[in-house]
Amino acid sequence: MSKLPVLSGEKCIKALAKAGFYFKRQEGSHVTLRRDEPFCQLVVPLHKELDRGTVRAIIRQAGLSVSEFTKLL
Repeated sequence: MSKLPVLSGEKCIKALAKAGFYFKRQEGSHVTLRRDEPFCQLVVPLHKELDRGTVRAIIRQAGLSVSEFTKLL
């Protein structure tokens, strides 16, 4: 299992944008991202530092592997 980097919510959103996600809406410090094909909707907190478990859950919901996600960074 590869190590997850410590990253901010903003960096996570930029990496997910490279995977086809786009901004849907924002409520407070949480941004909702969406991808149409295949359909997927995620919520990313805009914190300075995301917990590794949160990042792993976002990656899993996006249908990516950890290595695929780190290449997008």
